[in-house]
Amino acid sequence: MRRLGHHRQHGKQGGGGGGLLAKLSIAVLFLLICSLSLLSAPFTPDTNGSTAPSQMNVEDLWKSANSGGWKPSSAPRSEWPPPPKETNGYLRVRCNGGLNQQRSAICNAVLAARIMNATLVLPELDANSFWHDDSGFHGLYDVEHFIQSLRFDVQIVERIPEIHKNGKTKKIKAFQLRPPRDAPISWYTTDALKKMKEHGAIYLSPFSHRLAEEIDNPEYQRLRCRVNYHALRFKPHIMKLSESIVDKLRAQGHFMAIHLRFEMDMLSFAGCFDIFTPAEQKILKKYRKENFADKTLIYKERRAIGKCPLTPEEVGLILRAMGFNNSTRIYLAAGELFGGERFMTPFRALFPRLENHSSVDASEELATNSQGLTGSAVDYMVCLLADIFMPTYDGPSNFANNLLGHRLYYGFRTNIRPDRKGLAPVFIARENRRTAGFEEAVRHVMLKTNFGGPHKRISPESFYTNSWPECFCQMETQNPAHKCPSENVMQNLHSQLVTENINREQHNRSDSTVSLAER
Repeated sequence: MRRLGHHRQHGKQGGGGGGLLAKLSIAVLFLLICSLSLLSAPFTPDTNGSTAPSQMNVEDLWKSANSGGWKPSSAPRSEWPPPPKETNGYLRVRCNGGLNQQRSAICNAVLAARIMNATLVLPELDANSFWHDDSGFHGLYDVEHFIQSLRFDVQIVERIPEIHKNGKTKKIKAFQLRPPRDAPISWYTTDALKKMKEHGAIYLSPFSHRLAEEIDNPEYQRLRCRVNYHALRFKPHIMKLSESIVDKLRAQGHFMAIHLRFEMDMLSFAGCFDIFTPAEQKILKKYRKENFADKTLIYKERRAIGKCPLTPEEVGLILRAMGFNNSTRIYLAAGELFGGERFMTPFRALFPRLENHSSVDASEELATNSQGLTGSAVDYMVCLLADIFMPTYDGPSNFANNLLGHRLYYGFRTNIRPDRKGLAPVFIARENRRTAGFEEAVRHVMLKTNFGGPHKRISPESFYTNSWPECFCQMETQNPAHKCPSENVMQNLHSQLVTENINREQHNRSDSTVSLAER
C-alpha cells in the first residue's frame, strides 16, 4: 500500500510496586472504565487483527501513483503481420449504448475484424436512446487519425464499396447477425466468418459486450489498448474545448473530477428508492419497470451490501474524512442529478468550489450539447486529465470503468474508488446517530483501496478498467513477457507494411500481364 502514514502506539511501563489493595483498586477502576466504554462505544470497523494505518497524506494523493517500474505499452511484442489486401469480406457493426459503451464496442469491432481477416466498415454509433444524440462517428472522433493509427492492424473503409462489373453497379448487402453476449473468438472464426464468406459482408447488431473480454492472447488485448488509448481521438474542436476547461481549472492549482452517478437511470437500476419522496419513488419505479428486468429489491438489503449509489453528501463526507478541505476545487461530471438541490446542498456546504463544464466554459456549443455525446466527451477528457478522479458508482458504469482504465494507462494517475460495501455499515451507524469515530472508520476502509497503481485484475473488474499487465511493460525485468519492445517496433511494422504493398503491386502487375497474354 502506498502513501500511508504508519503510526505505532507505544505503552508506558509502570514504575514502582504498590500494595495488593492499591493493585485491586486499579483493577476495579479499569473494569469500570471498560464497562462504561462498552455502553457508549463508537462505531469501529472489524480490523481482523490488522494494524492498518489511520492517516492519509492528501498532498501525496495529488501526485500520480507509484508505477513500480511499469510503463504503458500496447505495441506488438511478437510477430504481427500487416493486414492482407484481400480480406474475407466486410464487417459492419452497430455500437449501441452511451459514449463509453460504444467506445468499448469499437475496440471489440477492430479486434473482431483482425480475428476474421475482415475489412472493417467505420463503426456505426447508435442514435443514443437516452441523450437522443445522432452525432455519429464522424461527429465525435477524428476519422483520419483512427484509420491511419490502425493501418498495421486492420483495413478500414468508411462504407462498403460498390462492385462494378460488366458495366453494371452492384451493392453488397450485409447479412445481419446478432452475436451472443460476450461471444468467444470461436464464434467469430466459425459462425460469423461462414456468413461473411457466403454474403461478402455481415452486419452485427447490436454490438455492445459482444466479444469476450478475457482472451488468452496478449497481442489481441494490446490491440484493444491501441484502439482505446491511441486510435480513438475526439475531434479537434472537442479536444480544444476540453483543454481550455482543464487550463482554466488548473490555473488555480490542483483539481479533482468526480463522476457523481446519482441519476435516474442508475438509481432505478440499483433499486434504491427509500430516501426519496413518494412522487420521486413513483418515477424511479416506473423507469425501472420500463427498462430493467422485474426483480424484488429491498432497500435496506441493497444498502447494507453497498449496492446503492453514494449520495452527494456521502461523497463529501468521505473526502472530508480523507483530509480534503473546503478549498478543494471539484469538477462534477454528471447528468441531471435526481432529487434536485436538496441532495446537493449538504455536499456544497462541505465543498463550495464546485464546477461543471457549463460553469467553466459557457460556450454556445456546450450550452446546446451539454446533455449530449459532445458534453459527455468533454467530461471524459476533463476527468482523464484531472489530478484525481473519483467515481461514485463504478460497478455498471461504463463511463467510470473506461476512465479508470485510461487513467491507469495514462500514467497511473490517482483514482479514489470508494468501497461502498465496506463503507455501508459506517454510514448506517452514522444515520443511527453513532457518529463517534466516524471519520476514523471511513479512513480505515479507504486505506485498503487501490489509488491507481498497478494491480492484478480480478473478476468482476473489466479489462477496460484494468489492462495491466498486458498493456504495460518494464525496461528491467527477468520475465520476457513483460519486457518492453524495442524502440524501433513501429519502424519495423511500417517496413512490413511497405513490403506487403510492394508485393501486392507486383502480384497485380503479374496478373495483368497474364491477362493480356491470354487475350
